[in-house]
Amino acid sequence: MELAGAGRGAAFWRMEKREESTVPVRAVVCDVGETLVDDTRFWRRWARWFDIPEHTMSALVGAMLGQGRDNAEAFTYVRGQAIDLAAERQRREHAGMGEYLDEDDLYPDVRDALSQLRDAGIWIGIAGNQTRRAGELVRALNLPVDAIATSEEWGVTKPDLGFFERIVATAPCEAGEIVYVGDHPDHDIRPAARAGLRTAHVRRGPLGYLYADAAETLAHADWRVDSLTALADILAPAR
Repeated sequence: MELAGAGRGAAFWRMEKREESTVPVRAVVCDVGETLVDDTRFWRRWARWFDIPEHTMSALVGAMLGQGRDNAEAFTYVRGQAIDLAAERQRREHAGMGEYLDEDDLYPDVRDALSQLRDAGIWIGIAGNQTRRAGELVRALNLPVDAIATSEEWGVTKPDLGFFERIVATAPCEAGEIVYVGDHPDHDIRPAARAGLRTAHVRRGPLGYLYADAAETLAHADWRVDSLTALADILAPAR
């Protein structure tokens, strides 16, 4: 598929397979990893923790994703046995190598795109499959959003329908007025659509590229975009 040229909001697709909705968009809720945050540092720090090359860690994670498996299963291959992920995270924290992210981990369009949406009167949320600690780190970035939550805080993880029900309960509008933005068709796009939300698939990160033209994305995404800037220009055109 040929994309439009580079530039602000230039490269995006508008889906024609789903019926055009006349319901206004009143809320946008974003996934975290590879939607707002570049996960490069996240996996680099795990590679250092396990004392393996960064390329090896990335390749193992890619293999898991390509097989439709949880990326955390890569740790089983690194250790040669199943691990207690929660305990492993705790050991990292105690060793001073725990979860970390800062402004440099954000994709460069995040602040401007979220501000553009919010300035247009759209309620903005962040909700993803992250730890409680990750939620604290995201809040510390002071992004222009109205609410932030993680799966550990809610006690339910995507793609469970309950996760998206929590989004609907949190946002100040009906499910059909919410757009959920993510890169994973099975964890983000398809379950959000089944919960009655509208959806936008962002083409970045390994899954974003891998599944941009996949059948499940085509069937369930209202929009497919190359950036949050493109989505903001569609939902809240700059004046």
